[in-house]
Amino acid sequence: MSLFEVGAILLAGMAAGTINTVVGSGTLITFPTLLAFGIPPVTANVSNTIGLVPGGVSGAIGYRRELSGQRRRILRLGAGSLIGGAIGAGLLLVLPDGAFAAIVPVLILLGCVLVVLQPRISAWVARRHEGGVPEHGVWWVWPAVLLTGVYGGYFGAAQGVLLMAVMGIGIDESLQRLNGIKNVLASIANAVAGVVFIAVADVDWVVAGLIAIGSVVGGQLGASYGRKLPSVALRGLIVLVGLVALTAFLLD
Repeated sequence: MSLFEVGAILLAGMAAGTINTVVGSGTLITFPTLLAFGIPPVTANVSNTIGLVPGGVSGAIGYRRELSGQRRRILRLGAGSLIGGAIGAGLLLVLPDGAFAAIVPVLILLGCVLVVLQPRISAWVARRHEGGVPEHGVWWVWPAVLLTGVYGGYFGAAQGVLLMAVMGIGIDESLQRLNGIKNVLASIANAVAGVVFIAVADVDWVVAGLIAIGSVVGGQLGASYGRKLPSVALRGLIVLVGLVALTAFLLD
C-alpha cells in the first residue's frame, strides 16, 4: 500500500467518523475509497465496518453529557441493535451482493421524509398517549431499532438517518440527546457485526486499522461541533446527508 493510499484512507476514516457522529452515512466516504483502491467489495465492507467501531465509541464518549440519565433506555434499545446487527452480518455473508439494492434507497428516502415530518408525527404520537410517551418510546420503537440494526450490520450507510427518524418520532426527547443514543446504537450494531466478520470473513487489518485511527479523531471532531447545532439545523443536516446517500445509491 502506497503512502498516498494510507493517507487517503486515514482522511476518509476521519471524515466518516465526523459525519457518523453528527448524522450517520460515513460509510459513503470510506467504502467507495476502498473500492477505488482495488479492495474487493465484501472485504472492503467487512474491514470498513470493523474500522468504524472505534470511531463510533469515540463519538459516543464525546456525547456523554447528552447520554446522562439515559442508561435504561440505552440498554433496552441497545439489545435491539445487538440482535439486528448480528442478523445483518449473517445476511451479508449468505446473500448475493445486490440483494438489498432495491430496498436501501427506499429506506433512506423514508428516513428523510420521517425526519422532515418528525415534529408533526411526534405531536400526533403524544396525543395518542395521553398518559405520556413511555421512557423507552412507543411499542414499535424497539422492533424498528432492531430492523435498523439488521440494515446496519449488513451495510449501514444512512443507518443514523433511520435511527434518528425512528427515535425522533417514537421517543419524547430532544434531538441532541437522541443523537447521543444514535451513536451508541450504531456502534453496537457495527461492533457485533465486526465480531461475526472477524470470526468468519476476510478482514484487511491494515485498512481496518487506518480507518479506526481516522474515525476516532473524527468522532471527537463530530461531537465537538455536532452538539452545538440547534434542532432545526440538525434535522436539516440529517435530511441533506440522507439525500446525498440516496443519490449515491441511485447513481451507482
